[in-house]
Amino acid sequence: MTKINPENILDTLIKDAKAAGAEAVDALMYESVSNSVAVRLGKVEDVERSENRDLGLRVIIGKKQASVSTTDFSPASLKAAAERCVAMAKTAPEDPWCGLAPEERLAKAPFVDLDLFDAVEPATEALKERAIACEDAARAVKGVSNSSGAESGYGSGTSWFATSHGFFGESSGGSHSVSASVLAGQGTQMERDYDYHSATYLSDLKSAEEVGKSAGERTVRRLGPRKLDSQTAPVIFEQRLASSILGKLAGAINGGAITRGVSFLKNKMGEQIFPQAITIVDDPLRKRGFGSSPFDGEGVVNERINFIDKGRLTCWVMNSSHARQLGLETTGRASRGTGGPPGAGTTNFYMEPGELTPEQLILETGAGLFLTDMFGPQVNPNNGDYSVGCSGFWIEGGEITYPVSEITIAGNLHDMFAKLTPASDLIFSGSTNAPTLRMESMTIAGN
Repeated sequence: MTKINPENILDTLIKDAKAAGAEAVDALMYESVSNSVAVRLGKVEDVERSENRDLGLRVIIGKKQASVSTTDFSPASLKAAAERCVAMAKTAPEDPWCGLAPEERLAKAPFVDLDLFDAVEPATEALKERAIACEDAARAVKGVSNSSGAESGYGSGTSWFATSHGFFGESSGGSHSVSASVLAGQGTQMERDYDYHSATYLSDLKSAEEVGKSAGERTVRRLGPRKLDSQTAPVIFEQRLASSILGKLAGAINGGAITRGVSFLKNKMGEQIFPQAITIVDDPLRKRGFGSSPFDGEGVVNERINFIDKGRLTCWVMNSSHARQLGLETTGRASRGTGGPPGAGTTNFYMEPGELTPEQLILETGAGLFLTDMFGPQVNPNNGDYSVGCSGFWIEGGEITYPVSEITIAGNLHDMFAKLTPASDLIFSGSTNAPTLRMESMTIAGN
């Protein structure tokens, strides 16, 4: 992409908006690069590369705001965008809670180095070799009969954010990934599974052979599934699925849901909603974290927060607008895209591990379901009712015995949160992470 000076562009854009009548302004610029190679049966099926540059402007006049975005960075286009955005704001409906973040809460340079970018962009040939090696390792597992393919990818991005009350900050990040999905069995008795890994640094990425072998072994292990009778039993969410439970919590404590009154946790602030042993952390300053940044989407300084502290809910995931509406202070969790005003979201959200290994947790469970795959989870945000189609393995006598499929599990997140047990196998492989989790009792719908 053509070299530009983001700070000058954002500064000029803010001045143009102020000259056109804006009272407060913020602007975000984003550049990204991604490259991936997909293979199947040893042959390249797809090679993709994209380079994107986008810019978003928000202007505020009184209690009205509007946003525009553009990919045209010429001075004339940017000036026209600023004037158009101001004209839109003048006719927008009032939002009593809109505004920039409090100036005293803004992060100050120099920002902490979070080691988020290794500046290593693999060549397309290297991505191809990694994808082929991953698929070859999966297909080499005895019992694997076909392949859905493997993929290796790279992505990086840099954002620049500026406000009319003096903030300017830059944040960069990148990631590398490899994955494979294969099939085992024949005809109507075929099963499919996958494995993947991603890391911010290429040096931290698992080898393609390790990921592929795991994908093949997982798939073969699923052959010959049985159906279960409908019953109530403990359910253990495998580590790579457990983060989905934290995702439901993150949605329920998001300031947007709370201000709209559409969260089953809206009246639970300060209450014990998890066992006392449970602490759930959001840490935007984690080194090499997928969600790390020294400031949030409004320029507010970031800090680690225990949203669940010894089982108790301590605060909401809020931006400045949510905080004003709720009569609180922002928790520095604003998220921002170029197409609109700030939202809110977690950064590196994780549950601290427990003391039992997954094997000990299974042994202690005695009999129940070990969940390894699921699809189509459904949650009622107002009451926490939860259900999902799934497959996995039946636990008997404290051991995994045989695969099961075509089942649905259901429960209520209030009960699931209150009676869960974490294992010790926390792994950071994304922006939301949890160890293997056991739910004390859920309804299993089978035969």
